[in-house]
Amino acid sequence: MAALCLKKLLDQTVRNEASITRYFASFMVQPVKWTIASPSWVDHAKKGLISAPGQAFCTYEDEKDKPKGKKLNPNARKTIGSVGRRIPHRIIQLIDEHGENQGAMHRADVIRILDERELKLVLLTETADPPVYRLMSGQQIHEERLKLREKQKASSKTGPVQQKELTFSTAIGEHDLDTKTKQIEQWIDKKHHVRITLQQKNIAEGPEKMLRFFDQILEKMPEKATYLSQPRIVKEGRSTCVLRHMSDREIQQHKKMEKDKVQKDGGKETTDSNILKQ
Repeated sequence: MAALCLKKLLDQTVRNEASITRYFASFMVQPVKWTIASPSWVDHAKKGLISAPGQAFCTYEDEKDKPKGKKLNPNARKTIGSVGRRIPHRIIQLIDEHGENQGAMHRADVIRILDERELKLVLLTETADPPVYRLMSGQQIHEERLKLREKQKASSKTGPVQQKELTFSTAIGEHDLDTKTKQIEQWIDKKHHVRITLQQKNIAEGPEKMLRFFDQILEKMPEKATYLSQPRIVKEGRSTCVLRHMSDREIQQHKKMEKDKVQKDGGKETTDSNILKQ
């Protein structure tokens, strides 16, 4: 019985191997089929009308090689000037040369006024409805351009305030102190903040010497610098403060105080001299 089962198993294995061999042989003996190209395609190929792409398609490359448009400079200088006689808007709101609103007017009437008064037309607000224009003389346009230039120059200087730092000892020599003070003054003129750190070698002299030293530095820069942060002792033998440029109002107040002080001292000297004469 066992021999019969083994024989059946061997016969089944042989049949399976024969089936697998025939299956793969069917792919290997397939005849090659040739396709005849159409006459129209052959004619186009002979005439050179069919061309292969010179570059493979690639989205990244296309985006990288794509010409980029000119970027607008947000800091570009804005100008003011006459629009001439070609007014693009049919109805405009007109401001005369004296700054008075003349209301909405047709551009034909505006051109007539330009000719009669020998003035120029300047666009003020294009986004308004109707757009706002103003009559101006050549002198007025020139003055407005100067104002705009000064305003742009001032705005270009504004930005984050830089802070400079200096560290030196209260035992510094007079010449070295003058050099340090000139450096501080240059930074103050550029509207920088200056942090000064003083080190006191002889602690027995007390912290008062360090605090007086800051005042001496300010006295060398009259009508320029003042304290942004008052002098303070960081630790024993070490103190710091921050200087900044004085505002125009502070400079005027300082000048007034100095003037009043001189007048007061002068009056006192006159009184003292009169007493001595008596």
